[in-house]
Amino acid sequence: MNNKLSEKNNYTKRLSRYSSVGKEFGKFTTKFLINTIISDNKSERNALALKNALGSLKGPLMKIAQLLSTIPGALPTEYANELSQLQSMAPPMGKGFVRRRMMSELGTNWTDYFEDFEYGPFAAASLGQVHKAVTKENREVVCKLQYPDMNSAVEADLKQLDVIFKINKNLDPAIATDQIRKEIAERLREELDYVREGNHMKLFGEILKDYNDIMIPETIDDLCTEKLLVMTYLPGEPLMDFKNSTQTIRNKIAECLFRAWWIPFGQYGVIHGDPHLGNYSIIKRKNQVLGINLLDFGCVRRFHPAFVEGVINLYDGLKYDNKDLVVSSYEKWGFKNLSKELIDILNIWANFIYGPLLDDRKRTVADGIEPELYGRKEAFNVYQALKNIGPVEIPREFVFMDRAAIGLGSVFLHLNADLNLHDLFEEAIDNFSASKLSSRQSKIFKKTGVDYGT
Repeated sequence: MNNKLSEKNNYTKRLSRYSSVGKEFGKFTTKFLINTIISDNKSERNALALKNALGSLKGPLMKIAQLLSTIPGALPTEYANELSQLQSMAPPMGKGFVRRRMMSELGTNWTDYFEDFEYGPFAAASLGQVHKAVTKENREVVCKLQYPDMNSAVEADLKQLDVIFKINKNLDPAIATDQIRKEIAERLREELDYVREGNHMKLFGEILKDYNDIMIPETIDDLCTEKLLVMTYLPGEPLMDFKNSTQTIRNKIAECLFRAWWIPFGQYGVIHGDPHLGNYSIIKRKNQVLGINLLDFGCVRRFHPAFVEGVINLYDGLKYDNKDLVVSSYEKWGFKNLSKELIDILNIWANFIYGPLLDDRKRTVADGIEPELYGRKEAFNVYQALKNIGPVEIPREFVFMDRAAIGLGSVFLHLNADLNLHDLFEEAIDNFSASKLSSRQSKIFKKTGVDYGT
């Protein structure tokens, strides 16, 4: 039997996944009904029940849960707080499993491509795990190998996302979730395609090629498949090892991170949508920090020029107190029925996100705020305000834009970085125009093989 057939999204495997996830949700919905009827603090109890239901599960559902925790109004604050604490680490594949997976991707003679291959995982995540290896050409590489049957797991978990949103509709929701669901589903399915991720790696390598303090792995194309991504190994140290380094070192790291995220967005309309601590490492030589390695390109989002123009116009509108420009920006993003009340609520979040960028001085992202609490107060205020007029439909582009901004800000707080973010942002959007961006996108997408359709 062809090993690749086992990877197909068939009914039996989906049914097994639904059964596993469904049992936990059955427990949760029972507790939800009991808490709603008899409990005085039903929101907190329901939130904890949902966390406990999801906490025993692994894989894509954890990515979904953590993403929802960063979107103000997607879920009640109590739910978002509980979900943000979940971990997304799947159990590692054993040696025999790894052998079979590598064989299914590269054939029975797969070991002939490597001088050495470490069966123990170098790193692991929700969709796959990473193994260090050495090719026959003596190149140090890492092999990102997808867990088996992840297509089925993703589809099953998206069904459970529908359950979460259906329950949320009974909780007087602040925002409508149809567009959020579409966005999460599309991005999560894209993460299953490692050929696409390899092209994203090439895309960022091309965009950032002139920044020698930001390193991107190179793909080994002959060994890559849809479920196996082989790339050059970039030695580096964990970011959190530098949390207590000198201010100069911490600022250097944060400056590299800022450019790695916002220059691709401001100049090419693409963004790395998963600023997780494990998605970069620090380049250090003889006690000197030289830069960062930017890793894991599964979650990359392309934005149309009009949306990027809206982001920059909103920045300018807030900077110059131009209310017409602010409203125009929200319209470009796709917000409908923009009443004065809704605009005022959206401005709460906009001022939170843009505040550090508008302040032309050296400063931290949020003085005196713990990284785990970053954005909580503002999200709570937005949620409470939207409940009074909601549910409000959030444009789907907002989902990963928001995630990237919150994630990056949280990392800056971990580093306690002290930078003039205004100057860095102005550099990232220098000489912006929608027409220039459109032209750049067309050229670089063609050059790196990234297909975003229309």
